Amino acid sequence: MGKTLRREVGAEEIATPPYLRIQRLTKRFGAFTALDDISLEIAEGEFVCFLGPSGCGKTTLLRSIAGLDVQTVGRIEQGGRDISALPATKRDFGIVFQSYALFPNLTVTRNVAYGLDNTRARRADVVKRVRELLDMMGLVEHAAKYPAQLSGGQQQRVALARALATSPGLLLLDEPLSALDAKVRVYLRHEIKQLQRRLGVTTIMVTHDQEEALTMADRIVVMNQGAIEQIGTPLEIYRSPASAFVADFIGVMNFVAGSVVRDGALRLGQTELSCEVDGLAPGTPVTLAIRPEDILVQDARSGQANVVRVRVDALAFLGSFFRADIVADAMDGVLLRADLSVDLVRRLSIAEKSELAARLPPERIRIYPGDAIHR
Repeated sequence: MGKTLRREVGAEEIATPPYLRIQRLTKRFGAFTALDDISLEIAEGEFVCFLGPSGCGKTTLLRSIAGLDVQTVGRIEQGGRDISALPATKRDFGIVFQSYALFPNLTVTRNVAYGLDNTRARRADVVKRVRELLDMMGLVEHAAKYPAQLSGGQQQRVALARALATSPGLLLLDEPLSALDAKVRVYLRHEIKQLQRRLGVTTIMVTHDQEEALTMADRIVVMNQGAIEQIGTPLEIYRSPASAFVADFIGVMNFVAGSVVRDGALRLGQTELSCEVDGLAPGTPVTLAIRPEDILVQDARSGQANVVRVRVDALAFLGSFFRADIVADAMDGVLLRADLSVDLVRRLSIAEKSELAARLPPERIRIYPGDAIHR
């Protein structure tokens, strides 16, 4: 990956070198390969999430960037400087761990000042910087407290303030919200993102929570078994998953086995559907994928592509919408999930056993060769 990243300024595109460049990175623990030939570029000021299931290598990649788990082979550059062989203490980053890792015997003030105490900064400058950070994090009134006297959310703010104290060029967040309850987690998501935008600090966050990645990241790096499956914006990852793994891991997805009939058409049971088949030959087994919100349930209409008769097998109210399990006999009884608006359900009087028409828009269908999902 030797290319530069492009950023838009007004109507112009300006090519800028990446702030962080990872080239051909591999990390082995004995016979086990945790990272397999990873290459990645991150722009200055970007918020990037490493997303994937447990054991996919995302934390190992973060620790390699920090110098905490030195790579077996490969190169890491930060700000144009090769840091591949530098110890963690010589690298320019701040890090926040899942466990906060605060010093229990130090006050909030002393915890935040800890990194600054190891620099040659003047005492007055340290005091000023700590006060700025406590004010920024809304922690001024807790300055004299110890970690045990704080809530989980407050402790995480202290950990974040400590990581930012030395004004690092890179902020690393290792599952920073996973130990918090749901309401605090949602609140801190917004706070961290706003803070990152205000400071403009290049940030990498490790998470297994897809909602966290979708709401916080400028770009998402989806990882699986030590390799990168896809890199893209949240919308790109969600709308155009590059593999069946990404499609299955991000959001809810319907998967149906079928086969290519000809260019622009495939068969599911006795039903023929129009969609892009990516040049696959007739007879090729494929897996069709479509999101529940992309299935359009409607009154029976003629003249539209990909309309099938369905029966509502189950209907669950989820607050802002209904999730329906629908069955299409013409597709050999395959069950699909469709998300229906509350207004639509009321307007069409949809209930269990209702007979309806469902349209699978060709532009919303993605296909993957073979039996892409093994359940």
